[in-house]
Amino acid sequence: MVPVPDAQQLGATPLAGARAALARRLLPTVLNRFDVDIRTAGAPPLRTTAPAPGLPQIDVHRPDDLIRRIADAPKIGIGEGYMAGDWSEADGTDLADVLAPFAEKLSSAIPPVLRRLRKVVDRPIPLHMRNSTAGSRRNIEAHYDLSNDLFALFLDQTMSYSSALFEHGRPRTRETLRAAQLRKIDAALDRARITEASSVLEIGTGWGALAIRAAQRGAKVTTITLSKEQAKLARDRARDAGVSDSIDIRLQDYREVTGLYDAVVSIEMIEAVGEEYWPIYFQTIDAHLNVGGTAVIQAILMDDARLRATRASYSWIQKHIFPGGIIPSLPAIERTLDRHTTLELTEISKFGQSYADTLRIWRAGFDARLDEVRALGWDDQMIRAWQFYLAYSEAGFRTGYLDVAQLRLERPRADADV
Repeated sequence: MVPVPDAQQLGATPLAGARAALARRLLPTVLNRFDVDIRTAGAPPLRTTAPAPGLPQIDVHRPDDLIRRIADAPKIGIGEGYMAGDWSEADGTDLADVLAPFAEKLSSAIPPVLRRLRKVVDRPIPLHMRNSTAGSRRNIEAHYDLSNDLFALFLDQTMSYSSALFEHGRPRTRETLRAAQLRKIDAALDRARITEASSVLEIGTGWGALAIRAAQRGAKVTTITLSKEQAKLARDRARDAGVSDSIDIRLQDYREVTGLYDAVVSIEMIEAVGEEYWPIYFQTIDAHLNVGGTAVIQAILMDDARLRATRASYSWIQKHIFPGGIIPSLPAIERTLDRHTTLELTEISKFGQSYADTLRIWRAGFDARLDEVRALGWDDQMIRAWQFYLAYSEAGFRTGYLDVAQLRLERPRADADV
C-alpha cells in the first residue's frame, strides 16, 4: 500500500502554502452544504453554519494537516487524512453514515466556481497505472494478491468479492450472505443460459465460486485471472468440490484468450479494465462467443456525467485500493458496444442496495477480526484505509451515487434478420 505523505512536508513550499490558504477560505463554503456536523475542537471551525441536530458527526483532530492534504490533492487528501488520523467519525457515529451525505450531494454541493477549478487542482492518473498487459498484471497483484487469508477474514464461505443479491424483504445479515452470493451467481449463470452442455469462458476467476457453480451444472469452464494467489486457492477449492476435471484455471490476460464458447461471464471485472481498454475487453467477448451465444457481465456503474467529469483525474481509491481502476457508466458501455462489437445489450438487472448491504456486512466482519488482520502485518494506517474504502463504497451504493447491474449481451444469429 502506498504510504501517506507527512502533512507538514506538503505545506513546505510557498505555492503549497498559498494553496492551503485558499483551501482554508473555500472549505467552509463547501462543507456548509453537507448534512454533517464537523467539529474542530480548539481551532477555527471548518463548518461556519450551525448544523441541524442529530446529524452524523466528524471530529477533526488536526485541521491544519487535513487542510494541507486537501489543498495538495482534493480527491486524495480526505481519504489520506482519515488514514493518518487527521479526522475520524465521532464516538457513536458510523463511518458510512458520515460519508453518505458526501456521496449523496457530491455533484450538486460543489459551487460552480469551484467545479471550474477541477482541471487546475485534480492530479492526472500516473502513466504507470495504464492497464497494458504488463500494467494490468501489476495493478491486479497490488490488490488481489494482498493475502488470501485477509479476504477469508471478512468474505463469506463462497469467497465472493462482488455484490451479493439479496431477496427483497428478507434479512440482510452475515448469516444470509452466503445464500445471497449463490443467488447472484445463479442469476448470472441463468442469464447466460448455462447448462450441462455449455462451454463457458469466465473473465476474472476470483476465488473460483462461479466456475465451481457452473461446473456443478455440468458445464465445461475456462476461467482466467492475473492473480497467482487467487488461482492457487481456486484450484484447491475446485478440487475440494470434486469438479477439477471440468474447470481449466489459467493465469492469463483476457487479451490472450483463444477459442469459442457458448457463454462468457465476467463478474465485476470491467472496473479493472480501464476506459482505454473497454473496446478491447468487449471485442474479446464478442470474438470468443459462439454465434447465438450469450454473455453476462456484472458491472459497478456510475452516472455518465460524473464519469465524464472525473475520468482523467487521480482518486484516492486508485492510489490506495484499486490502481488502474475506473467505474463505467451504462451509456459508456452502450457506446462501446455499438461502436466496437456486434453484441446487443438485451437485459439490465440492477441491485445497488444489495451491494450497500454486502459492503456493510464485509466491513463488520473486517472490524470484528482486527487482531487477525494485524497478525497478517497490517498497521493502523492500512486498516483505516480499508475501513474508509469499505465505508465509502457502502455510502455510494446506499445513496445511489453508485449502482451495480448484471447485463446480458447477445451475439445475434446469422439468420436473425431473415
